[in-house]
Amino acid sequence: MKLWVKILIGFVLGAIVGLIVGPSIAAIKPLGDLFIRLIKMLIVPMVFCSLVVGASSIGDLKKLGRVGGKTLVYFLVTTAIAITLAILLSLVFDPSAGYVVGEVGTYTPKPMPSIVDTFLNMVPTNPISAAATDNILQLIVFALFMGIAISLLGEKGKPALAFFDSVAEIMYRITAMVMGFAPIGVFALIAWVTGTSGSAVLLPLAKLIFVVYLANILHAIVVYSGAVYIWAKISPITFFRGFFEAMAVAFSSCSSSATLPISMRCAQDNLGVSKEISSFVQPLGATINMDGTAIYQGVCAIFIARVYGIPLGLPQYLMIILTATMASIGTAGVPGAGMIMLGMVLQTVGLPLDGIMLVAGIDRILDMIRTCMNVTGDAAGAIVIAASEGELATAKPARGRGAAVAR
Repeated sequence: MKLWVKILIGFVLGAIVGLIVGPSIAAIKPLGDLFIRLIKMLIVPMVFCSLVVGASSIGDLKKLGRVGGKTLVYFLVTTAIAITLAILLSLVFDPSAGYVVGEVGTYTPKPMPSIVDTFLNMVPTNPISAAATDNILQLIVFALFMGIAISLLGEKGKPALAFFDSVAEIMYRITAMVMGFAPIGVFALIAWVTGTSGSAVLLPLAKLIFVVYLANILHAIVVYSGAVYIWAKISPITFFRGFFEAMAVAFSSCSSSATLPISMRCAQDNLGVSKEISSFVQPLGATINMDGTAIYQGVCAIFIARVYGIPLGLPQYLMIILTATMASIGTAGVPGAGMIMLGMVLQTVGLPLDGIMLVAGIDRILDMIRTCMNVTGDAAGAIVIAASEGELATAKPARGRGAAVAR
């Protein structure tokens, strides 16, 4: 049985058992607390190593020159737009549907720093201290510097890259082990939530799914199709028709890595992207471009804050935008990684990690649309970069598996 099926079963059974048993179900809450602690255990090493490897995969920036710079800027800008759109739609539609859990007093938000302090606090004075105190944003900045420095060193940096790559793979394996416990953890915490708070807590989830899907669809229509039309003069219909096959595979498989060969073929054969640009931009995008994941993190962060009755101000919204944008660089293509990155965003803003359990049961539904948008964003980026470099042929609408473009 697939993991997402097990988690969904745990979610449903937990909700039913909690409603039947009532407040006394709190006796099993320690199982859920254990799962939360396991997630927190992974955040620092996984984020740091993934970011170092992801940043270093950009390659020699001096050699790559314009293409590398354009690609990085494009991905970061579109991700920032995605998370901003997610926050705006969350504030307009309020995915929590006005529901607030009972134990609001247990959680105290961090003091709100000024905007200037928010930017200054991104740079660590002591990276070791940042890791020890769970200052994730500072850790991200240091990891990005280290990853870029490793790539600039060339041969001398390869031993360090191999080390961090190995540690990252170890953390991915530990993640798989931890996610094996997820159905039990989800069962325990959802049973506790419904047992102590009643069925009203389940009602906002439908609205949460609606807001996440709406944000992703609007981002694709406005940002992606707008970008390819402005820079490459490709109509939105041509773009989505040419890339539909890859979008369908990503939506059903929830794996950017598994979809990569198909997405590269669609970009090259159906949309006219040169092989050189496609081979650089799309694999890089699979590592550092996660607009759909950023939208998911933004909507869920606002949802959890509203559910727990925690007010957020402009500094917190900026922190969510910055953290989710940078976290997208290190979001690994493994089951459970998106949930761990959501935990990082929550921890940075000062929101309770317990809130992850409220969305864990519908994570598969959310994962389908966010993976689809991730790979679509990679293709749009490849088209824009290819057009700016004069390496984009005239695109044709796809007419089947063998559709190709004359170059």
